[in-house]
Amino acid sequence: MPLNAHADVATATPERYAKQLASHLGRKAEIREEDAGVRIVLTVGDCLLTSTDGVLHLTATAEDDAGLDVVTDVVGRHLERFGQRNELVVTWSR
Repeated sequence: MPLNAHADVATATPERYAKQLASHLGRKAEIREEDAGVRIVLTVGDCLLTSTDGVLHLTATAEDDAGLDVVTDVVGRHLERFGQRNELVVTWSR
């Protein structure tokens, strides 16, 4: 059974950050446009990015703890770097 981690990141521009993150990680990962949002597919797992008013929702999925650690690290680290000016913080819960 796959493992999941979730993070809700408050931002006035969630769609912009989702697009920027997918574009950047698309160089090394598969990007899938889905009805629910954008999915970033890494070799060890994936992360679904969905946007609502003022919040970017992240749902990471992997088959094991090590894979989930990689997905949450890659997605969280890059998003925080892009949102450094706006002090974005990604806090994952499992």
